Amino acid sequence: MTIDTIGTSTTARTVDRPAASDTAAPQGAARAPATAVETAAAVTASANVPTLDQVKNAVSQLNKSSQAKSQGLEFSVDNDTKRTVVKVVDSGTGEVLRQIPSPEALEIAKSLESKASTGLLIQQTA
Repeated sequence: MTIDTIGTSTTARTVDRPAASDTAAPQGAARAPATAVETAAAVTASANVPTLDQVKNAVSQLNKSSQAKSQGLEFSVDNDTKRTVVKVVDSGTGEVLRQIPSPEALEIAKSLESKASTGLLIQQTA
């Protein structure tokens, strides 16, 4: 099949494995894809968004876990953007080896949120 025939293809690919939650389904049975109504309902449904206190509590519990400590992981919430930050830290030196999202990405997010009303990301003078 070539790229130009992909858009003209009318047959749908069959699902060749059952869903993980379908334990009662016989081997080889295919799960039907979601209908448009089910997909639209899932997208428009209101999600349970945790409060900042709930996020901070979860972060605190993660930091206390022995698995996170043994892997050199630190979890935090950025004060300005309210985003969760994960740091990979060298346990010997305490040096941050990797941060997700990066400090630069957090600065861009902070700048976008503060400049949302004006639409400016970079301040320039002519």
